Amino acid sequence: MSSREDPTEPAPSGVFAATDSPCVAVCSTLFDDICRGCGRTAMEVANWVFMTEEEKRDVWVRIRAQGYPRRNN
Repeated sequence: MSSREDPTEPAPSGVFAATDSPCVAVCSTLFDDICRGCGRTAMEVANWVFMTEEEKRDVWVRIRAQGYPRRNN
């Protein structure tokens, strides 16, 4: 896995790829607090653009450890 595939690793420019949204366009919470597509909470989804690089990276680390984002490919 290259660093571009792992958003928790620094990109060549030194900026974390974790700033990229983990959204997989399968938004579904089914009345629970976690999106079944990306693994983020509703608050994380809503506030993603306002989060710091560190906050985004922390979310990426957590959701990757939990097996997200889930892509159907």
